[in-house]
Order: sequence, then structure tokens, then C-alpha cells
Amino acid sequence: MQVSFDSDKRKLLSSLCHGAIFFSTGFLSIGVPIAINLLSDDPVVKSNAKESINFHFNVWFWATLIGIPLGILSFITFGLGGILFFPVVALGFAIHWGLTIVALLHCFSKPDEPFRYPFIFRLF
Repeated sequence: MQVSFDSDKRKLLSSLCHGAIFFSTGFLSIGVPIAINLLSDDPVVKSNAKESINFHFNVWFWATLIGIPLGILSFITFGLGGILFFPVVALGFAIHWGLTIVALLHCFSKPDEPFRYPFIFRLF
């Protein structure tokens, strides 16, 4: 017996999982995909929620890896390091937001297929 899932509900929940990263840069944004993963029984939504959780961890990892040395350099150089490395930070935000927008577009155009972020490590 094949179970069918509501396409509109799938689009909404999957896009909420990926779009949650826009809610905040803190831990609040990861709560949405975690809650959806626990409450949903749709396999595509669960897959999108897990991918979103993995993407959150990747964003935090790279922000920490780049942010701490950049903060130390900026402190030592009285802010000059932050000005010099602004293009690196801007590129990071562009990639972060760009991949999230691509994920959202994918969820709306192909709701029956889970989205996979490229070049990330997956814990779940």
C-alpha cells in the first residue's frame, strides 16, 4: 500500500526547514527543523529537515573557523583586519544566503525530491 502526502504541506514544511536559517543566527533557527523532523512523518520533509540541520552546523563551523582568527586580527590591528577581510566575510554571507535561496526554490519547484546542499559535511 502506497501512502501519499499532501504536496502543499510538503512544500511548506520543507521550505520552513531551509528558510529557518533566516530567522536568526543563533540557536533559535535550528529549533524549527528539529521540531519538524520530530513531528512530521513525511520522508521528504524529514530528509529536508536533516539536511537543514546539517547546513546549520556547517554555517556555524565555518563562521567560527573564520570568525575567531578574524576577530583576533581585528583586535590586534585596531579594526584594520576586519576591513581588509571584509570581502571574505561578504563572500561567506553570499554563499550562505545563496545556497539557502537555491534550497527554497528547489522545495517549491520539486517538492517530491529532497534538497542536498553541495560541499557540506553531514552529521545526520
